[in-house]
Amino acid sequence: MTFPWSEPVTLTGNRVTLRPLSINDTDALVAAASDGKLWELWYTGVPTPEGTRDYIEGALRDVQAGTANAFAIVENKSGKVVGSTRFLNIAFADRRLEIGATFYAQSVQRSGINTEAKFLLLRHAFETLQCIAVEFRTHWHNRQSRNAIARLGAKQDAILRNHKIMPDGTYRDTVVFSIIENEWPAVKSNLNFMMSRHPA
Repeated sequence: MTFPWSEPVTLTGNRVTLRPLSINDTDALVAAASDGKLWELWYTGVPTPEGTRDYIEGALRDVQAGTANAFAIVENKSGKVVGSTRFLNIAFADRRLEIGATFYAQSVQRSGINTEAKFLLLRHAFETLQCIAVEFRTHWHNRQSRNAIARLGAKQDAILRNHKIMPDGTYRDTVVFSIIENEWPAVKSNLNFMMSRHPA
């Protein structure tokens, strides 16, 4: 069985390239997450150095199952892997998916790389895959993520209370955002404006 939305694809911009994630990216992702010790943020799902291989293997299993498409985020200027992101919860029949499981090395945060990466993912979702909706989910306590999603132009849909049990046993309230197809032209214009303020 083939899963067209999970097929390998490379998305290239001026600052960043999103290419298929590979088990060979283990060391590079360890280095990216170690830049800022991102796994110490209790409300995120960034893997620890010793858990990174399992993290990638889990992502690749989801790709094989047709429910995800996983990417390594490569900074064009340096050629370094600076993070990872995915299409998640792919619902091909309903023409919708989620963008998530995203993290960046601390040194490239607030650099414009996330804006361009999200632009590439959203453009592919709406213009190539013909999605009718793209969703984003984050922890209630991850205010930085919530603000970043809102800046993209996504609208908050709901808060799912006690939605997940975190590894430390705490309950996660999940904030759900989305962009729908008729909003994409305005969101695209806004993202192009934002990227013009952070030229490569």
